[in-house]
Amino acid sequence: MADSDLLLARAKEFHGDMCAGIVLGTRMTMIGMRELHMDPMVRNRDLIVYVEIDRCIADAIQAITGCSLGHRTLKYLPYGKFAATFINLATQDAVRVSVLEKKRTEKSGPEAMKEAGKILRDAPEDDLFRVRRVRVMIPDGDLPGLPKHRARCNRCGEMILDDKEIVTEETIMCGNCARGSYYTETE
Repeated sequence: MADSDLLLARAKEFHGDMCAGIVLGTRMTMIGMRELHMDPMVRNRDLIVYVEIDRCIADAIQAITGCSLGHRTLKYLPYGKFAATFINLATQDAVRVSVLEKKRTEKSGPEAMKEAGKILRDAPEDDLFRVRRVRVMIPDGDLPGLPKHRARCNRCGEMILDDKEIVTEETIMCGNCARGSYYTETE
């Protein structure tokens, strides 16, 4: 079995099924790691990945790289783009891989997904992806490792880690208190 087949199998197992996004995410990861001279068959602790969408592609990237939110090596940016930036912390080299959008099949439904996956797997790299060398300045508070900074919200009293506090007129607040929360309390 070729490395690409093993990587696809790993991504499929993690995600739960095979779809076009798993194929794209696997190929994106292989490209990003190749460009950084990293082996996708080996976990690399110097790798950080920024994903720009919360879709299947992100699962493939996480499954193959071993990067995760908990390890602080997978970063999510809610841009809604089929793109990811791979960064080698040891060298500071970085590459952004994005998908070139095209209609790939005339079919619809589950049949379209199956056909699109095969087309995407076999298509030439240059037809599917744009690869660009980039520079990424990672803030200290976003680097892996133990928290380097802690603060307490003056409004709700909860702890805030990793330079994520918001300071206004000498008041320290968490994002929920400063900008409004994604939830409302029911009791």
